[in-house]
Amino acid sequence: MILGTKSDAPKTRGPVDSRGYRIFRIVNTVALVGVVIVTLFPFLNIVARSLSEEAYIIAGEVSIVPRGFDLTAYKLLMSDGLFWTNYRNTVVYTVVATLISIVLTTCYAYVLSKPQLKGRGVLVGIALFTMFFSGGLIPNYVLVTSLGMKNTIWAVVVPNAISVFNLLVMKAFFESLPSELEEAAAVDGLNTYGILLRIVLPLSKAIIATMVLFYAVSFWNSWFAAFLYMDQQDLLPVTVYLRNLIAGATSAESAAADADKVQAAATLQAVTIVLTTLPILAVYPFVQRYFVRGVMLGAVKG
Repeated sequence: MILGTKSDAPKTRGPVDSRGYRIFRIVNTVALVGVVIVTLFPFLNIVARSLSEEAYIIAGEVSIVPRGFDLTAYKLLMSDGLFWTNYRNTVVYTVVATLISIVLTTCYAYVLSKPQLKGRGVLVGIALFTMFFSGGLIPNYVLVTSLGMKNTIWAVVVPNAISVFNLLVMKAFFESLPSELEEAAAVDGLNTYGILLRIVLPLSKAIIATMVLFYAVSFWNSWFAAFLYMDQQDLLPVTVYLRNLIAGATSAESAAADADKVQAAATLQAVTIVLTTLPILAVYPFVQRYFVRGVMLGAVKG
């Protein structure tokens, strides 16, 4: 008799799902599908309204499928030079603001990640204080105006250059990097800036991509700063253009205006929302693979 053959080895069975776990998975799947449906429905409805004839919209017959395919609202909006000017402003503001925010947040977070830094607790406290308290609307307006930033891109960029939440996430990520890497680089002769540029940043692609996404979405959707600090139409972002459309439709309704005019304004709102959202939807798939990994790396230390 030959012992120890493969046929005599005990067969191992994989883990068997319990009844409770199977029920949990079913309930979890149903809940997540429901969340997706609830999230997508308003956007699909906006897209359908932007492509439908006004008669069907007025009759309330448009849900998530366009009725009476019509591109008149798109043609009308795209023929408006102010819309494209504001759209270009949004792209410029978002790119410049995101670049500046990433540079400042990275530098600040890298400094705060060093436990040997003198006054580190004070710097962290200052950042946290601004997270919960602000100077107020009027002092901020007076400050921006006195600095000569009114009606400039800097009125949008500078006051919101650093998000404390993003700063703390990036700080936690830098703290999770092995200190031995920086010590070895220092032995090889690299200074602080060399270590940051040649060692730390190449290892931080995931968290940087995540921060780029956070900042870009924030600046792209921002409208209040421009609405507050800019009074020239050709300097406004497209979000203010959309805000003005909504305000115009609301005032038309309050004045009991003609229903067709109100509905035409609502259709233009839908078209503007679609065209404003498309760039973010196009960019997101390219950075989505970094998103979960970057947030988890920055949120978990150990």
